[in-house]
Amino acid sequence: MEPQTSTLMEVEAANRVNLPTKPNFEPLKAHEMSEGRVQSRKVSVPPHRYTPLKKAWMDIYTPIFEQMKIDIRMNLKARKVELKTRADTPDISNLQKCADFVHAFMLGFDVIDAIALLRMDELYVESFEIKDVKTLRGEHLSRAIGRLSGKGGKTKFAIENSTKTRIVIADTKIHILGSFANLKIARDSLCSLILGSPAGKVYSKLRAVTARLAERF
Repeated sequence: MEPQTSTLMEVEAANRVNLPTKPNFEPLKAHEMSEGRVQSRKVSVPPHRYTPLKKAWMDIYTPIFEQMKIDIRMNLKARKVELKTRADTPDISNLQKCADFVHAFMLGFDVIDAIALLRMDELYVESFEIKDVKTLRGEHLSRAIGRLSGKGGKTKFAIENSTKTRIVIADTKIHILGSFANLKIARDSLCSLILGSPAGKVYSKLRAVTARLAERF
């Protein structure tokens, strides 16, 4: 039995030596990952954002087409911005990033602010309504919106600068653009204002929270 065992070991050793080299495949392109299918997204254009979109079209089109390698067009009949992948799209996630960028612009964010969604992965847009926090009607609702903005937008700018976020107040809807941790701080400050807290109290709380955040990082 011993000679047979040694022969088996020799065969195994020979097989190990003659193993083929590990293949080195290049990363798949976006159109190859989707099995040759072109993926697309559609973003609706609200009536009040139609004119701003026409004015800022080249600022939106250039980074999407040239840097992200995504085809973009405006469907005038359907009033939707259509996006789709190309053969040279480097990453399939670029399509969703571009859709988020266009959607953020439709919500009311400036192109300069919304374009950060293309360049950074950890940015998000969160939306909520004043009635989600507290049911307000008539003059009470108007006062709450006034507290959120402050005189000449002073309160809104203070929250934006201290939390490194961007805020859009569109009637009773509020949209916030920023990182996850900063979104929470900005949202808590806005909710306090809606619930009736004076701006001074919110400022002092913001200073304490942002100081803690600065120590952590």
